[in-house]
Amino acid sequence: MVYSLTYRRPTYVPRADTNRSTSVSDEKDLSDGSVHSGHSSIAGIPEALSFDRVITGGTCPPCTTRDFMNYLIYIEHSAENLQFFLWYRDYAERFAILPSREKALAPEWTISQAEAEVLAAQTHGVGQKKLNPETAAIFKGTDFAPGPKVTVSEHAGNPFNTPPMTPTTEAASFFSSEQGDGKSTLTGSNASHTTKAAGAFENADLKWQPFTVQPFREEVSRIIATYIADGAPRQLNLSSRERTALLHALENTTHPSAFRNIVSTVEWSLRYQAHPNFIRWTICNGNRPRVIFARGLGVGGIVGGLIAAVLITLSGAGRGWRVLSAIGFVIGIATLVAAWKGMCVVLHGMHHRHLRPWELFAEADDSSSNYELKKSSFDSLGSSNSYEDEPWIAKYEKRNIIRKVFDREVWIQEPALRQIQDTIFIQAIGASIIISAIVVGIFAALPRGKYY
Repeated sequence: MVYSLTYRRPTYVPRADTNRSTSVSDEKDLSDGSVHSGHSSIAGIPEALSFDRVITGGTCPPCTTRDFMNYLIYIEHSAENLQFFLWYRDYAERFAILPSREKALAPEWTISQAEAEVLAAQTHGVGQKKLNPETAAIFKGTDFAPGPKVTVSEHAGNPFNTPPMTPTTEAASFFSSEQGDGKSTLTGSNASHTTKAAGAFENADLKWQPFTVQPFREEVSRIIATYIADGAPRQLNLSSRERTALLHALENTTHPSAFRNIVSTVEWSLRYQAHPNFIRWTICNGNRPRVIFARGLGVGGIVGGLIAAVLITLSGAGRGWRVLSAIGFVIGIATLVAAWKGMCVVLHGMHHRHLRPWELFAEADDSSSNYELKKSSFDSLGSSNSYEDEPWIAKYEKRNIIRKVFDREVWIQEPALRQIQDTIFIQAIGASIIISAIVVGIFAALPRGKYY
């Protein structure tokens, strides 16, 4: 079974084409930040290989979530989007099953509140929102008051003011002693993430301290330190306005709705840029050296057919013998057309594909620390996605070109992908037959040369 003969692969989507201005009002028709509702499927991607099927584990190799993650790490270099998206889906599910008394501590961040924050960031600047007179009177003389803060000298002039607390070594010694006894819940890692999250709030000029009693506050701090803060190991590609609006929402609540706009942007990039490019890349069953080799064979077949047609035409043989040149034309053109779309017809005949470079040495690296790093790509709170130090890179570079052309193969398990490749193969055969018939017909119309 194949798809329509007019089938075309998903077109390559450059990252620049996915940039869109994220407006909260544009997302009112979306639920929980999802952008798939009401949008048609992408041309060239069957339903069996849709974004939702890949993410939910409804596909087979080489179209699984793991394969998608590897593509984003090694090819597109934007795995942080998928890592954040998978974390958010899990986070929203875990938040939904919390007891009602815990949910009440983190109220939903409504669209109107998000719109107000975006507008405030545009008009008044970050952290410069105007307060009403009553609120300003309450905050007067405190760190939360607009304008310059109260200085130490002003405190000294008023005997009723509480002197500012100065840091001492007692607090530090207290925490260090507690940590030494193993009784403290604030580990070094937690303190590091908390410090980075606090720095992100401070850089955004937000004065309120987040409510620590809210559910998952520590986890949210880790997410801020990993994905949101400037210089984070997996920093998302967010505008300053988006980052500020998100931090203000997280300053008030840990409800999943606080991530609504950011998740919408991330999912849009995954669904309409990364996923189509992943399917396009997966259709290719051979590595680059093999595809170049196949193109060379295709050109060679065409040249061979052309030489045969010329020699038979110049000879005294009958016109019917010139049809033999069609063999070279059909094989050459079909091979070239398939290779132009990233497919090797020899591999396709067995429904095989080449192993990716990082898959070739997976067995040798299973017991090494590098394998643990690969597994950490699904760790939402892991380190950066750098892979330059992975052992397979040096090993693959040492392989000669012949070994790369004839690398190890594996059977393609995903039926929908095999159907796409079958369709492309039939298209290549059809194109080769039509073009060969035209070329052979031209040579058949020429008179015999009778030179030999």
